[in-house]
Amino acid sequence: QVQLVESGGGLVEPGWSRRLACKTSESIWKFNTMGWYRQAPGKEREFVASLDGSDTENYSDSVKCRFTILKDTRKNTLYLHMNFLEPEGAAVYFCSVDVYWGQGTQLTVSS
Repeated sequence: QVQLVESGGGLVEPGWSRRLACKTSESIWKFNTMGWYRQAPGKEREFVASLDGSDTENYSDSVKCRFTILKDTRKNTLYLHMNFLEPEGAAVYFCSVDVYWGQGTQLTVSS
């Protein structure tokens, strides 16, 4: 069973940046698709960004040009760099690799 542990959430002011991390329990090389999703209170879980086996990046329109997804193969960690955060970005952020999900990390965007 693959374990995913997210970190990096917390309180950030609008316009600031934050980096989320997702540590995998197995080598990151074995996964085909890796991604980040988020779920705001009262809303459905939605796609944020993904990275496929050929390192092709995909982003939702709402975060394109502000967020960057990348992986560190030495640390078996997936990252989500978030810039110019907006209050609408407040949510629980989940990491997903293939069919596995993490428990999520809460991000609050507020002044």
